Amino acid sequence: MIKDEYFTLSNGIKIPKVGFGTWQTPDGDVAYESTIWAIKAGYKHIDTALVYGNEVSIGKAIKDSGAKRSDLFITTKCPADVKTYEGALEAFNTSLKNLDLDYIDLYLIHAPWPWSNVGGDYTEGNKAVWKAFVELYNKGLIKSIGVSNFHEADIKAIWDYTGVKPMVNQIRYFLGNTQPALTKYCQDNDILVEAYSPLATGKMLENPTLLEVAKKYNVSPAKICLRYCIENNTLPLPKSVHENRIIDNLDLNFTIAKEDMDVLNTIHDETLDRPLRS
Repeated sequence: MIKDEYFTLSNGIKIPKVGFGTWQTPDGDVAYESTIWAIKAGYKHIDTALVYGNEVSIGKAIKDSGAKRSDLFITTKCPADVKTYEGALEAFNTSLKNLDLDYIDLYLIHAPWPWSNVGGDYTEGNKAVWKAFVELYNKGLIKSIGVSNFHEADIKAIWDYTGVKPMVNQIRYFLGNTQPALTKYCQDNDILVEAYSPLATGKMLENPTLLEVAKKYNVSPAKICLRYCIENNTLPLPKSVHENRIIDNLDLNFTIAKEDMDVLNTIHDETLDRPLRS
């Protein structure tokens, strides 16, 4: 069963193969109820971020779910515009308080640059933030550390500075647009690729080739997209606020044959080349 399968990070920590994404899920009843539904459905991995503004409700759902803390894997992120050592520590402590947890399983730098200046050079700021991450990791307050939206040069800079490489890079990755060079670099260096927006926010679900493959397997196009990520050794983070879809997105107990993966790999949508903000 996929809900009981894990990837192993470079530090030996096991991470569930499918995560429950919460980007654009509003705080309050929607975030609370969807997280409760996800945990009830069997998701063990919940992904949020300080800038999502929903950590408080997610933290309450975690407490109220009845699940053992040790059975859950909780990810959150340091805001992209935080580029100082002190700012990173403050952001982490805010998230820890919001979630009402004693530790975070995975903490990510949300992006190598503020979203207001995509592509800007913030190397020195990223080094300072990563130094704070390493210290928190060494104290046991974070079980694993990583990045999001980082390219090869961004990763090398913080790795060279501290001697500690990221264990995860969460990137825009979905059928039709998989950032192959960056993905290969990460996988060659034992950095797990997490796939955010694995359904391309729904934009790929009417692709004729995808629909043909989905029909062959008698599953939804969304399930093919999610299983495609797993077959490529990446970790999808599907998001929904509807209980039936939350349950359905975890029903991935099938495999895609190599010849069908080859067909799916021919799909490319140039209109989705630009980054999807996560």
